[in-house]
Amino acid sequence: MAAQPVLEHTGRQRLTVEEWRVLERESHNVKHEYIDGTVYAMAGGSQAHSGIAVNLIATLHTALGDGPCRVYNSDVATRVSTSRSTYADAAVVCSEEGSVARREETEIDSPRVIFEVLSDSTERIDRGRKWDDYRGCPSMEEYVLVGTAYQRVEVYRRTAEGWGMFHIHGPSDEVELLSINVRFKVAALYRRTDVPQTAPE
Repeated sequence: MAAQPVLEHTGRQRLTVEEWRVLERESHNVKHEYIDGTVYAMAGGSQAHSGIAVNLIATLHTALGDGPCRVYNSDVATRVSTSRSTYADAAVVCSEEGSVARREETEIDSPRVIFEVLSDSTERIDRGRKWDDYRGCPSMEEYVLVGTAYQRVEVYRRTAEGWGMFHIHGPSDEVELLSINVRFKVAALYRRTDVPQTAPE
């Protein structure tokens, strides 16, 4: 989903985290990401984006089973630092105790893997500001970008040397996420969508 800056409901230039939480509780039709005191309204996505996101959540939910990790969709905010919360298309949070760290029922903490489904309106942000934020989140181990123009999945992974792109997967490939011990076929994410297998000519 694309984010657009909006005027804060307090009439001030910036919001505190608590003021943002009040805004989210009172705003029933629009969600807002919180970036260093500025809030950004989230716009709707395309049919392809929605279909891929649904397939992604279903695939991860099945693959994770009853283990210590759980997947969440963009209904909850993912807190990546003390001053930044985003609505990722999917985020996986793990806990050895089987419970999920959260500040409120509408937020999750300490994501291990974040997934963004790309679109024309979001790709620059997902590869730019959000990617910068996610790399700075100490719990993050993998970042996954899922294409909508054609069937392509990119996996980035944190190592002792830092972050790097480890794999680009095509329609016949299988994705392996080491941090959550999950494997799935790229084709599963594009089931019942009209997304072409290869880049248009």
